[in-house]
Amino acid sequence: MMNVLQIGKGWFPEESGGLNRYFYDCTKYLPSNSMNIQGLVTGSEQVLTMSEQQVFSSSSATTSLVNRWAELRRTFQAIRQKQHHDLLSVHFAMYALPILDLVHSPVVVHFHGPWAFEGQAEGNRWLRAQIKKNVEKLVYGQAKQFIVLSSAFKKILISKYDIPASIISIVPGGVDLDRFNCSLQPQQARQQLGWESGRPTILAVRRLAKRMGLEQLIMAVSQVRKHHPDVLLKIAGKGNQFETLQGLIDSLDLKQNVELLGYVDDAVLPVCYQAADFSIVPSQSLEGFGLICLESLATGTPVLGTPVGGIPEVLRPLNAQMVLDGNQTGDLAQGIKEVLAGDRVLPQSQQCRQYVEKNYSWQTVSKQLRAVYQSV
Repeated sequence: MMNVLQIGKGWFPEESGGLNRYFYDCTKYLPSNSMNIQGLVTGSEQVLTMSEQQVFSSSSATTSLVNRWAELRRTFQAIRQKQHHDLLSVHFAMYALPILDLVHSPVVVHFHGPWAFEGQAEGNRWLRAQIKKNVEKLVYGQAKQFIVLSSAFKKILISKYDIPASIISIVPGGVDLDRFNCSLQPQQARQQLGWESGRPTILAVRRLAKRMGLEQLIMAVSQVRKHHPDVLLKIAGKGNQFETLQGLIDSLDLKQNVELLGYVDDAVLPVCYQAADFSIVPSQSLEGFGLICLESLATGTPVLGTPVGGIPEVLRPLNAQMVLDGNQTGDLAQGIKEVLAGDRVLPQSQQCRQYVEKNYSWQTVSKQLRAVYQSV
């Protein structure tokens, strides 16, 4: 039995996001491979109960950074007094920094993305981005091994952070097959959600942020509508670009073709995927893997994705037609029009499900993670 302490960001049921989803699934599935998993995140006092005593929360994510660091350090010391850990698994550098001097076990870093460069892509000033990068490098300097979700992020670790290729392991993300095993037909799913039937429906599940490509996608629908007036795009997610995106929808007179759904509850998300004819991932930059691709495929719903980051690594082995020619508005519009016209043929539901079951189940992924941890 290997004792592993994971340092995360937030607890997924309380805070959405790909990193938090991955951390949450690690706590759920890694114990099946002879691992005792504990975690430390920021969050409410309910985290310990919700995680069945596995994950400790140090403080609310809304408190000041200094207080968060102080509480993280105090909570880490309390955990360490009760349990020896063979390994420290870091998912978020900023929350690992305040405990580095207290760590005596080997460190593995799960590299979910270049935090500093993601901030720059969202408009962070140079100084703030540089501070983030310095935090990352301090933490990364303590790591014995890195785990990335794709070869695209392996290249970023090497080129942007000077990490040797020899200590980087590629282990893809996993998906909860039971959660996304939704047996509804698209029309049944639409009826359950109260969505219109009889219209070609596309779903985009994205954080409403600049680099997610949602502005380009909305403008693409404006072009698609000229050929397919009844096209309908549903965008699920929350973020600081909500007002900007709604303003764009209004200015292009797309109220009948594009709808911002806001946050969609985790229990409802599989039904949303099932209700769509296909989903779309319009990322513009720094997409390390694209967990939403797996979620969609697990429900049997095919995906269109831009050729950015790790997206092609997930989609091409199943069907190259799912990878768009580029990430600009015209590329998105052309791909959507081709699918709706039948000129771009996406895989059938059964093919999608079988592909994910074979390659991306958490049972498979957790064994790969265990092997990397064991080597360290």
